[in-house]
Amino acid sequence: MTTTQRIEAFNRGRDPERLRLKLDIMRQDAFSFLRGTCHLFYEDLDYRALPDAPPVWCCGDLHLQNFGSYKGDDRLTYFDINDFDESCLAPPTWDLVRFLTSVIVAARGIRLSASTIESLLTTFLAGYTAALQEGKPGILERETSKGPIRDLLAKVRKRDRRKFLDERTTVQAGERRLKRGKRALDLLPGEREMLQAFASEFAKQQPKPHFFDLFDAARRIAGTGSLGLPRYVLLVKGRGGDDGNFLLDLKFQPPSATIRAHPLPQPKFPSDPHRVAFAEAAVQAVEPALLTPVRMNNRWWLLRELIPTGDRLNIRDAHADIAEFTALVWTLGQIVAWGGLRSAGREGSASREALTGFSRDPNWSAPLLHAARECAQRAEQQFADFRMES
Repeated sequence: MTTTQRIEAFNRGRDPERLRLKLDIMRQDAFSFLRGTCHLFYEDLDYRALPDAPPVWCCGDLHLQNFGSYKGDDRLTYFDINDFDESCLAPPTWDLVRFLTSVIVAARGIRLSASTIESLLTTFLAGYTAALQEGKPGILERETSKGPIRDLLAKVRKRDRRKFLDERTTVQAGERRLKRGKRALDLLPGEREMLQAFASEFAKQQPKPHFFDLFDAARRIAGTGSLGLPRYVLLVKGRGGDDGNFLLDLKFQPPSATIRAHPLPQPKFPSDPHRVAFAEAAVQAVEPALLTPVRMNNRWWLLRELIPTGDRLNIRDAHADIAEFTALVWTLGQIVAWGGLRSAGREGSASREALTGFSRDPNWSAPLLHAARECAQRAEQQFADFRMES
């Protein structure tokens, strides 16, 4: 099969309107293509060439833009890995090679030098190794972060709910309604009734049922890899008033593409949304706000509070200060290690002692660097083929 045929086969059955948006994004550059084709990456990855490693709870799709801010259930904002759609129990080397590949592809796209790219790769692995050997997970919030992460969290702190709502909604006859266009599309026939029935039933089970009074809903446009899957943004009453409404994300969650490509024994969860909710809560420093699997139309979905999607790292910022970006990449390595330590021993994950022992092997990193260079070259060729074929 050609690259395009493989992509079409994987995405078959998705909402055509949003799938076209996904494919358009993937045509922009090789990094966008890589983000949208996690399935190709793992289908083609020769994991047998990677060193043996104890299993951990992996992101499953670790790349530069899957780190960002999120709101904890204590209503404070933290910085961590923030996408667990492909999460799974797997060797950490899978996540590490995926991330290293993303660095190579993204950095080449903005024409960073080969020596700079090599420095970024070794720095990431050094940060990861140092954090594992320390054996104690850290936490990043505004007071404990530095550089771009601190700047990002400070920006989030200054953004009030009213401004966020004004960006995403408009007021009509004294009531808020979701804006259509860049981030949202009109519902299809029957979807309004389906979502209204869901919201009403869900509200009955909550201590404050009127919080979930549904004001408006739309098909949500977000992400790259998941575009085209059933997904909605819900505008609910929340606390009421001019700035008390809340936006919720309701998403259908398919099986992990990572495990579909390389099946490994996995814990049994009631559904894939349960898998994602477990992994996110286990890996992140503080459990996220309003993250819960829910039933709608006899299928499981994942419901969460919606916060701005722009609060993620941007590789294009690397040009401004290479030294600062290199320090940031060290911190990202620490974050990945902290997630493994934090979730150690849970649902089949290895112990902290096993992870620390793995990190002391002096020979484990070289095969990862070699594999990442091969994966980056393959992804760039697939991107060129995709552009030519489509």
